[in-house]
Amino acid sequence: MTEGQIASERVERRLSAIFAGDVVGYSRLMEADEERTLARLNAHRREFLDPTIAQNRGRIVKRTGDGVLIEFISAVDAVRCAVDIQRGMGERNARVPPETRIELRIGIHVGDIMIEDSDIFGDGVNIAARLESIAQPGGICISDDAYRQVRGKLDVNFQDSGRLRSTKGRRRNIRTVLSLPELRRELQARKGRSAAGIDC
Repeated sequence: MTEGQIASERVERRLSAIFAGDVVGYSRLMEADEERTLARLNAHRREFLDPTIAQNRGRIVKRTGDGVLIEFISAVDAVRCAVDIQRGMGERNARVPPETRIELRIGIHVGDIMIEDSDIFGDGVNIAARLESIAQPGGICISDDAYRQVRGKLDVNFQDSGRLRSTKGRRRNIRTVLSLPELRRELQARKGRSAAGIDC
């Protein structure tokens, strides 16, 4: 094989912000009421989630049932989108019984990815998925690589959440975006102050 042939077969790579999200307790919700759960999830996607992702310039790479993988050029856009989504879902769930709420957890990492057709692969994707799996319901967990890109650029608070061991054994510092329940409590407090005639 010539050097030119090797170069032509080389995998395309780029640095991206990877957003991994899924629905908390999706199997339980589907078992309780399959049709209603799917209808409500599709309504959230159509009315709120997809427009919010587009507004923040995200590219939906793929959906896997209850999960979604999104690529952003900017870490700021990725984290802003995640915060917008969790705040909005908190509002949409405010009058829904806890046992039937559709809540999301989100993980975000900035790293090198491989592109094949329209799909993305690699350690960066795996780390985002790991971060999503340890996020709290309604929460956002980001890697320190993502945090360095967004620090001081967004009006949100971050909390040091320890270290995550990657599949390759490397330990990475991780941060939690104080979204929910912290942002939910903030929203409820603002509503309470507004109802009482107190300026927020």
